Amino acid sequence: QVQLVESGGGLVQAGESLRLSCTASGRTFSRFGMGWSRQAPGKEREFVASINYNGMSTIYASAVKGRFTISRDNAKNTVYLQMNSLKPEDTAVYVCNLLGFWGQGTQVTVSS
Repeated sequence: QVQLVESGGGLVQAGESLRLSCTASGRTFSRFGMGWSRQAPGKEREFVASINYNGMSTIYASAVKGRFTISRDNAKNTVYLQMNSLKPEDTAVYVCNLLGFWGQGTQVTVSS
């Protein structure tokens, strides 16, 4: 069983930054890739970013490429999502995932 706990969301103005964290339980964290997705009200969940087991390979959705950075600290069982130049359309619940397990999510709201 894997448990994921996200934090770091909040209300910011357009152009500001936030850093999200996702901490995983269990000893398998460092062996697998992880990802972030988001779901806005009334919309389907969409992929945001992913990172491989050692942090050497990352993938981003085109909507966030160049603004968001995913990273991980295997010693802390934590993956991060640094979000810069936030836009109102980034407003969503952000959820991390590992091995098919999902966290509860953290709300990000960007005002214009």
